[in-house]
Amino acid sequence: MNECLENVKRLSLSVMLFLGLGGCMGVPEGTSPVQGFEIDKYLGTWYEIARLDHSFERGLSHVTAEYSLRDDGGVRVINRGFKTASNQWDEAEGKAYFVDNKSEGKLKVSFFGPFYGAYNVIALDRKSYQWSLVAGPDTSYLWILSRKPVLEKDIVDELLTKAKAYGFNTEDLIFVSHVQK
Repeated sequence: MNECLENVKRLSLSVMLFLGLGGCMGVPEGTSPVQGFEIDKYLGTWYEIARLDHSFERGLSHVTAEYSLRDDGGVRVINRGFKTASNQWDEAEGKAYFVDNKSEGKLKVSFFGPFYGAYNVIALDRKSYQWSLVAGPDTSYLWILSRKPVLEKDIVDELLTKAKAYGFNTEDLIFVSHVQK
């Protein structure tokens, strides 16, 4: 009887873990990943213009993300930022893979072994890939990215309006400094 109970506990834990991790791959309600996405145009360096606060970037300025192709068909991700409190640069390397198809801006990204989170490109400068609006699995994760350290105010305002309409709390966005001291 104890063995049966242990098996039920293990199965329950496995199901909860599976369901919990599956929730990390979602798309925020009311949004959808861009279609006609071209990874070759997205590769390179992006500057973080604004983000919603989360523990893994807390206290960072001068944040960039660099994307390049991996040999296995995925995307190499290098996130870098300056932590003023310790006066040093922090860097994390991850990997990303398309979730459904390569023409949809829906990827899964991992910086921690087998654990993946959603990376949804929900708005994009389709003409020249100069800015993007990226969300996690829900409205608690949002980034405004640009190819330059400063993004024109009218574009930022347009992205803020879009994000607010999608249900993101844009008043809580942290605007990232790229000014050298």
